[in-house]
Amino acid sequence: MLLPWLILIPFIGGFLCWQTERFGVKMPRWIALITMGLTLVLSLQLWLQGGYSLTQSAGIPQWQSEFVMPWIPRFGISIHLAIDGLSLLMVVLTGLLGVLAVLCSWREIEKYQGFFHLNLMWILGGVIGVFLAIDMFLFFFFWEMMLVPMYFLIALWGHKASDGKTRITAATKFFIYTQASGLVMLIAILALAFVHFNATGVWTFNYEDLLKTPMSHGVEYMLMLGFFIAFAVKMPVVPLHGWLPDAHSQAPTAGSVDLAGILLKTAAYGLLRFALPLFPNASAEFAPIAMWLGVIGIFYGAWMAFCQYDIKRLIAYTSVSHMGFVLIAIYTGSQLAYQGAVIQMIAHGLSAAGLFILCGQLYERLHTRDMRQMGGLWSKIKWLPALSMFFAVATLGMPGTGNFVGEFMILFGSYKVVPVITVISTFGLVFASVYSLSMLHRAYFGKAKSDIAAQEMRGMSLRELSIVLLLVVLLVLLGFFPQPILDTSHAAMSNIQQWFVNSVSTTRP
Repeated sequence: MLLPWLILIPFIGGFLCWQTERFGVKMPRWIALITMGLTLVLSLQLWLQGGYSLTQSAGIPQWQSEFVMPWIPRFGISIHLAIDGLSLLMVVLTGLLGVLAVLCSWREIEKYQGFFHLNLMWILGGVIGVFLAIDMFLFFFFWEMMLVPMYFLIALWGHKASDGKTRITAATKFFIYTQASGLVMLIAILALAFVHFNATGVWTFNYEDLLKTPMSHGVEYMLMLGFFIAFAVKMPVVPLHGWLPDAHSQAPTAGSVDLAGILLKTAAYGLLRFALPLFPNASAEFAPIAMWLGVIGIFYGAWMAFCQYDIKRLIAYTSVSHMGFVLIAIYTGSQLAYQGAVIQMIAHGLSAAGLFILCGQLYERLHTRDMRQMGGLWSKIKWLPALSMFFAVATLGMPGTGNFVGEFMILFGSYKVVPVITVISTFGLVFASVYSLSMLHRAYFGKAKSDIAAQEMRGMSLRELSIVLLLVVLLVLLGFFPQPILDTSHAAMSNIQQWFVNSVSTTRP
C-alpha cells in the first residue's frame, strides 16, 4: 500500500504549499521539504525490505510490491503500480534530488512561493508516477503531467537577468517538443492496445498482457518508433535536443536539478522498461541506428559544451553527451552495459545536480553566468571553486567517482558486442576533459576582471555547503562501493537483457 502514497504525498504536499502561503512565506518551503523528505524515507523503507536481487526467468516480470485498482474497466485501464529494482533506484534518486531541489531554492525564489512549490512537488509526483506505472495509459497520464508544471517553473521563475519573453519562449519550446513527442507515444500506445484487441478480443493497457501481443514485423517496427521518438526527445537524442539548452539556461536552479537529474532519466527508463521488452525484434533491428545516434550525441554534446560562454548552457550540453553513453548501453544487449547504464544514470543525476546547484550559487554572487566576465575566482570564494573542480572532473569519469564506474561498465560491456562503436565513443571522454577543464580555467583561474576583483564575495553558507557535500559523499560512495546498486538492479536488468538478446540472436548477423 506504500506505492500510491509515494505518488500522492508530493501532490498533497504541493497543494498544501499553495494554500499555506497566506500564513507566511516560509511555510511552503518547510512543507515542501517535509513532503520530499517523507517521500525519500518511504522509498528507502521499500529498499530496506529487500527482495530485489532475485533473478526471474525471462518473460515473467516480477515485482517486489504491486498495487492494482480498477479505473476505466470498459477499456481495461487500471491504476496499476509496481516496483522492482530499476524503478526503486529511480524513485530513491527522485526523492533525494527532490529534497535538494527544495533546499537549493530556499532563498532563490522570492515571488509566489506557494505556487512555485506546488509546481515543483507536482513535477516530482509525476516523475514517481512514471517510474511506478505499469498500466500504459496511466504511464502516459503521468508522462504528460510532468509537462505543465515544468512550463510554469521556467516561464515564471526562470533566469532573473532574462526578460519574460525569453523565459516564455524557452518554456514554450520545451512544451511543444515534449507535447508533440507525447502525442506520438499516445498514438503508439492506443495502436498497441488495438492490435492486442484484434488478436485476443480483450481491451487492455496492462503492460504484462501487452508483452504477449502478437504482431507483424512492420507493425512492431512502427510502434517501436513511436515509443523511441517520445523517449528520444526527453533523453534527449540529437537531433531532437533543441529544447534542452534553452530550458536549462532559463530554468531556476531547482528546475535544472529536476531536468538534468530526474526528467532525462525517465526517457532512459522508458526505453528499458517499455520499448525493448514490448518490441524486442524491432528494437534489435533498430539497435545499430540508435547506437550511432548515441555516438553522435556524445561528440556533438561535447563540442557544443566547449563552444559555450554561458556556464549553465555548457552544463546542459554535457547532459546530451553523457546520455549518449546510456543510449549506446541500452541497445547493446549486454548485462554489464545495462547495469553500467543504471550506475551512469544515478551518477550523472548526482554530478549534474551538483554542477547546476554550484552554478546557481555562483550566479547569486556574480550576477552573471558569462564565463568571459569571470576569472580569478579561485582565491575569491571559499569552497565553491574546489567543489566545482570535483564535479567537473567527476563528469569526465575520474576514478573514485560513480561516473567512472558507470562509463567503464558501459564501455567494457559494449566492447564485446559493438567494438567499433565502443572505441569511437571512448574518444568522447577526451572531449569531456577538454570542456570540463576549459570551464574551470575560464571561470576560476586566470586574471580576475576588474569589477570582480573589486568585489568582496561571501563564502558558502552551511546550507549551501551541506547540499553539495552530500552529493560529493554519495558520488564517492558510488565510485568505491557500487555493489548495493548493482545487486538491486541485477534481476530487473537480467530480465530485460534476456528479452532483448533472444531477439538480437535472430536479427543481428
